[in-house]
Amino acid sequence: MQDYHHARARALLANARQIVSPEAVQDAVRQVADVLNQRFGAPDSTSFPLVLGVMGGAVVFTGTLLPQLDFPLEFDYIHVSRYGDDDRGGQVVWKVIPRQDVAGKTIVVVDDILDEGETLAHVKQRLLDMGAAEVIVAVFADKNIGRSKPIQADIIGLTLPNEFVVGFGMDVYGYWRNLPGLWSINVEDLSVEPAPAFPVPDAKPTA
Repeated sequence: MQDYHHARARALLANARQIVSPEAVQDAVRQVADVLNQRFGAPDSTSFPLVLGVMGGAVVFTGTLLPQLDFPLEFDYIHVSRYGDDDRGGQVVWKVIPRQDVAGKTIVVVDDILDEGETLAHVKQRLLDMGAAEVIVAVFADKNIGRSKPIQADIIGLTLPNEFVVGFGMDVYGYWRNLPGLWSINVEDLSVEPAPAFPVPDAKPTA
């Protein structure tokens, strides 16, 4: 099974093309950090935001961003999903809610990509319903899908074409979140056959 996953991951990347270099990725993170530092980092600022990383796609972006912020903050994470085993007709499932009390606080939601926007729109409204004073959405990337979205990010690192992109936290079938740059996967390669079932021992010949 491990051999299958290794081969499949390599095959998906074989025909991909790099669309954002690792250097440009880091520039985008610094751009987001600069905007947040301007907002919260003034010496006379009394703001003390709660930063919420959206797991798991935003783990790389969040881990790179936080050390570049020069103001006091709280940190927590949330985990929401519309896919996989918890997919219930498009209903957003909260796997992890904030452990910190959000009431009366300024919340900075950090996510890897604003795609269709349905999930992030739900997250923002849920936090406001929980009593947050303000919710700022900061995304590493905004995908240009060619139509309006139910939410617009307040802070954007870079804009991506409407393609299947992996790297810097974004994955394809669970692979390649660890890439330092961004790669566009060939759409035809997304139809690769799923993993085979566990092998069944060969039947013994009859006597």
